[in-house]
Amino acid sequence: MVVGGVRVSAMRIIFCGTPEFAVPSLRRLAAEPGISVEAVITQPDRPRGRGQNVSNSPVKEAALAANLHVYQPETIKSDSAQEFLKRVAPDAVVIIAYGQIIPARLLTLPRLGWINLHASLLPRYRGAAPIHWAIANGETTTGLTTMQIDAGMDTGPTLLQHPLEIGKDEASPELAARMSEIGASITVDSLLRLDRGEISPQPQDNGKASYAPILKKEDGKIEWARTAQQIYNRMRGFAPWPGAFTTFRGQICHLWGRPGRGVAAEGRITVGEIVPSTKDVYVVCGEGTCLRLESVQLEGRKRISAQEFTIGSRFTPAERFAER
Repeated sequence: MVVGGVRVSAMRIIFCGTPEFAVPSLRRLAAEPGISVEAVITQPDRPRGRGQNVSNSPVKEAALAANLHVYQPETIKSDSAQEFLKRVAPDAVVIIAYGQIIPARLLTLPRLGWINLHASLLPRYRGAAPIHWAIANGETTTGLTTMQIDAGMDTGPTLLQHPLEIGKDEASPELAARMSEIGASITVDSLLRLDRGEISPQPQDNGKASYAPILKKEDGKIEWARTAQQIYNRMRGFAPWPGAFTTFRGQICHLWGRPGRGVAAEGRITVGEIVPSTKDVYVVCGEGTCLRLESVQLEGRKRISAQEFTIGSRFTPAERFAER
């Protein structure tokens, strides 16, 4: 690379990531004149989707399209992975949602360390699912953080942070897509400024930490004693998986809806009670609130509108969704 008539060496990096969230950052890094992506490390090809056909990760697809070298160790902890990193000898490794824990012995190999883009304002929401839990917990703001990873879980010193508002109806897939695009610029900026000595890593305040653990299927179970807004937040946060589900006549069903005006809950004290009306279908929730039901998917069937569900179900009086 030539700057002002003087040849300057580009920063040599390895990119380490797997899902779609990491792709915008990889593309930006590959296009940045001051950065040379020497290799891309991603998870091995695995069965994906409904058909469980073996396919490339989104990061591998993007890397191949950019004619970048791809390395797919079964485990990053292997001796062969360590030898690969030593052989490439990058100035930095950028790691975004790779999906494996990096052993401590590899962290000191790059001159600038392993730089991670995390989808929260650390130390808030450390862990595997910061976007999902921020929405599910009713947060109205979140953000992005770049950091140097250490041996802990998202405990390393931070570089740059960028706050973001969460839309009142925004679900996890939409917020993740928006954050991944914004995060690409922050990742590039962090690398270049760190290399130039314009920013220095700052320790996190562990006393202010909160956690966003990996999602489990049972997280999607609707607790009807919660308010309609709280249930709606979890519907948005846990989309597309595990979603929001309940039980109807002993059968699991997934639900979609949003808070109603509350009139359907008047005089009714049984949470989970289904209240059909002329135009809408409501479910009684906690604290006198109600959820306006939009669509339902019974186990093994296709998703249908709330009105189709009520017509086909032929409700008995005071019938309700159960939590078990």
